[in-house]
Amino acid sequence: MKKDAVKIICQNRKAYFDYFIDDVIEAGIVLIGPEVKSVRLGKVNINDGFARIHKGEVYLHNAHISPYPFTPLDSYDPTRTRKLLLHRQEIKRLIGKTEEKGYTLIPLRLYFRDHRVKIELGLAKGKKKYDKRETIRRRDEEREMQRQKKNRG
Repeated sequence: MKKDAVKIICQNRKAYFDYFIDDVIEAGIVLIGPEVKSVRLGKVNINDGFARIHKGEVYLHNAHISPYPFTPLDSYDPTRTRKLLLHRQEIKRLIGKTEEKGYTLIPLRLYFRDHRVKIELGLAKGKKKYDKRETIRRRDEEREMQRQKKNRG
């Protein structure tokens, strides 16, 4: 069976440093025509974005999609709230999880799958400062081990 063709547009690398990611969910995103063209050009930033559930629907806030340069949109808001497309059962499960203390929905990746724009959301819990220091220490130790292994071989 052929694997789905995925073209990654942008990633939120800082999310894995700032949060513990417990679960990952793929969702569709509702965009207008010029936004899709802008996404194809890679004019997207999801680093400051987050998702919220409001009245049984999931919305993406603060994700910046720059205006497409060849479209005469005068009143275009690049950080407008965009609706995310999920199944009802997934939304109900997310409602239960996000009501727990400390959990939030963070966008991890934005990509094309079979000519449709998809977003990968992570159910995340914020890290404390000492957790971040632990992550840095562990990453440095692994890098040093790889360096020693390379020098011996």
